[in-house]
Amino acid sequence: MSTSKRDITIRSKSYSFLISKKAIVVTLSLFLAVILMMIISTGVGSITIKPVNVIKAVFGYGTDSSMMIVRSLRLPRVIVAVLIGASLGVAGAILQGIVRNPLTSPDTIGTTGGATLGAVSFFFFFSDKLSIHWLPVAAILGAFLATLLVYFFSWKNGITPLRLVLIGTGLTAAMSAVSYLMMLTGPIVLAQQSLTFMTGSIYGVSWAKAVYPLLPWVAVLIPVIFFYARHITIQSLGEDIAQSVGSHVQRQRFLLIMLSVALAGAAVAFGGAISFIGLMAPHISRKLVGPSFGSLIPVSAFTGALLLLIADLCGRFLFKPLDIPAGVFTAAIGAPIFIYVLYRSRNRG
Repeated sequence: MSTSKRDITIRSKSYSFLISKKAIVVTLSLFLAVILMMIISTGVGSITIKPVNVIKAVFGYGTDSSMMIVRSLRLPRVIVAVLIGASLGVAGAILQGIVRNPLTSPDTIGTTGGATLGAVSFFFFFSDKLSIHWLPVAAILGAFLATLLVYFFSWKNGITPLRLVLIGTGLTAAMSAVSYLMMLTGPIVLAQQSLTFMTGSIYGVSWAKAVYPLLPWVAVLIPVIFFYARHITIQSLGEDIAQSVGSHVQRQRFLLIMLSVALAGAAVAFGGAISFIGLMAPHISRKLVGPSFGSLIPVSAFTGALLLLIADLCGRFLFKPLDIPAGVFTAAIGAPIFIYVLYRSRNRG
């Protein structure tokens, strides 16, 4: 490992990436912000618990009532928000690097739409035959199948970013139409379940139903993606440059897209179609640490987690006693950012 005044370069035979010291400071600051927001969010509710009592309850030193509220009811929801936000943030960062467009996210290449269609299809065809525990499987399969379909239709002597986005956007619209058609023609109970999923909500999650199943996806895939950061950076420079440095462009592009789909699909499976996190987190992170993906991946993870924690807290706190789905607030925050990014990108070729 070699160091300079501003950067740290880590090298081995199989990987190398550059991390700026500024990025380390930003990452640590965001990590502390996430921890602080987790403590605040865990303490807020119909019964307010002071931050110091939240910390005591987490480590098993609080009263029986505070420990039950914190550890059984609120902490799983907060942890799931962190895992989903981090997953969507990193998935969006990968796609924006590959496609080389700050407007790209899992929503635009069919991943979110496929997961949503898979979930709605489960509600419509299998809810009375299979356990609800199979819902995440249906959503993840839908995400993979939709992305593979987009990839198939985009292939013409390789995949270009423009074709990927155009076909992904078109297929997403088609899948959304099918999802709404099933909602309108099905029983009202199934329509309500589907609408909640399509809005995006982490209400009612538990350790067994969400935290434990989702944690392995995040704990394994994000470190793997971090070690592929150099390849994402090369892809972001353009196909000609990537090929000139010996990169296997199509093979690496496919692998990176599948990693992104796995993360985003798992996130949507357990939190519903929470929109705009995959767009906002990488864009904000790029403003903070620049385009190098060795820095951008961890910063996008913490930024996505922080955004979803804030959105979920707003949903629980601002309209009490109602519990507004977090997806409503991510859309409310994300839409103006989308318009801003679109405006800033209007003169790009």
